[in-house]
Amino acid sequence: MTAENAREHLGIVVSGSLTGGVEVRLESSSSVEEVVVGRYVTVEGEKRRFFGMITDITLGTTNDQITRNPPDTTDPFITKVLAGTSTFGTLHILPMLTMGGSAAELLEGPQPVKTVPAHFSTVNLASDYDMGLIFGEESEQRLWIGNPLDMETRLCLNLEEFVKRSNGIFGKSGTGKTFLTRILLAGMLQKSKAVNLVFDMQNEYGWQGTNEGGPPVKGLKQLFPSNVAVFTLDEQNSRGRGASVDAVVKIGFGEVEPEDVALLRQTLNLTDQAVETIYQLNRIFGNNWIQKTLSTKFDELPEGLASIHESTFKNLQRGLATIARLPFMQAQGAGNTVNDILAYLDRGINVVLEFGRHRDITTYVLVSNMLSRRIYNHYQKRTEESMAAGDDNTKPRPLVITIEEAHKFLNPEVADQTIFGTIAREMRKYNVTLLVIDQRPSGIDEEVMSQLGTKITCLLDNERDIDAVLGGVSGKNELKSVLARLAAKQQALIFGHAVPMPVAFKPRDYSADSYKEFMPGGKAAKKPSEKDIEDLWK
Repeated sequence: MTAENAREHLGIVVSGSLTGGVEVRLESSSSVEEVVVGRYVTVEGEKRRFFGMITDITLGTTNDQITRNPPDTTDPFITKVLAGTSTFGTLHILPMLTMGGSAAELLEGPQPVKTVPAHFSTVNLASDYDMGLIFGEESEQRLWIGNPLDMETRLCLNLEEFVKRSNGIFGKSGTGKTFLTRILLAGMLQKSKAVNLVFDMQNEYGWQGTNEGGPPVKGLKQLFPSNVAVFTLDEQNSRGRGASVDAVVKIGFGEVEPEDVALLRQTLNLTDQAVETIYQLNRIFGNNWIQKTLSTKFDELPEGLASIHESTFKNLQRGLATIARLPFMQAQGAGNTVNDILAYLDRGINVVLEFGRHRDITTYVLVSNMLSRRIYNHYQKRTEESMAAGDDNTKPRPLVITIEEAHKFLNPEVADQTIFGTIAREMRKYNVTLLVIDQRPSGIDEEVMSQLGTKITCLLDNERDIDAVLGGVSGKNELKSVLARLAAKQQALIFGHAVPMPVAFKPRDYSADSYKEFMPGGKAAKKPSEKDIEDLWK
């Protein structure tokens, strides 16, 4: 069977608009129950071929009398006679890509839609062949991330474009965000598009991860032992889980700066006055400001701090005591964690920082923000030196920082104060981007959300979260309908910079059956030829 013959005819275009999409009258031979929202179609216009998504399905009649006085459905013959003549199905199609028939247009490839197909244009279900040519085949630049819903073709993500901007993975708890993240991280490691720094709050990515209802799955360290280093804040926990650890993180009090504590205002219950006092104490006490603040009585404060109120000082002491009690905090840091991490990143070795039993948000925000800010400053300095010297070869390799619970760092109140807000807004200015993972995208600052290049979202059941993820996207209402109909697990919608058009898909397997494909030198599929592309669009 040829690719052309494999396309299933659905119907013809009967109306529509560029902004609202087109309406398709379903052929009587096509069952409305077998056509589902999220499937892709091709529309054969007079001079162009269009590629679009089914976003809604409705039932119609040619005579309102039928709905007021339904026929006797016990007779199947009558039902068949009416189907397609007096009763019919209508598909709402959102065209997304198009291509003309000229040689120049074929060379340019699929382009965004700027017009609509003519009346009575033929509409077919997109075949696996069509999807493969639109999204490309797995290669050195493209990662197979799953399969479009109800299709066998491999959906591929352009990793080279993906790492150029910050990206996000969203979905309510239990929908599969962690598995999607593992697939993306493994793909970046396999194809060496960037080096990763993962702040692993739940201990899911380093040595091994959990698998609901099944055995544990291998983490990045087991799949790529020579390309991944595992750092831990909790050596005992990591060893107890059998994890192979490369370094144990210890942080000295002198390494914590006022900005690191100010970010914890909510989790430490600090007042606004206490936050302002932090900077005064640091100026008076220097690097040892935390220890001296904790050991100094209010009536023993230096004269330069006379304006501080006693309740404010005690509020700050209570907050700092929470930090001081963290097991990995000590008077003097053991070595320099930032330099150790940078040494691995510079050699192209990815770093996963496990938090062990320290999964509270105070620890996560403190450590990830503190380390990221210093690492980013290093990248900024090296990039500027490279630009001044006019030597791109000395630029640091692209870095992707992965953070969970992203709304804690990127909510409107603190986004301007965190290094993550800076990275998201600067769009890889210094070769650093983010991969943010969250179940509450509505808690993330709108400006930050608008800067995320590619978004992958599993099922969301909160209207505000859905609006936040789809904000500013063309065809938002239609995609909202697709997103609302995703299964509770193992289905997602991807759209943005690294894919030609939005697509709902089932993520690929991440288990013992697929480990070999993720490992270095994993099998890659054949790329389509130029003739294949011309045949599709002629």
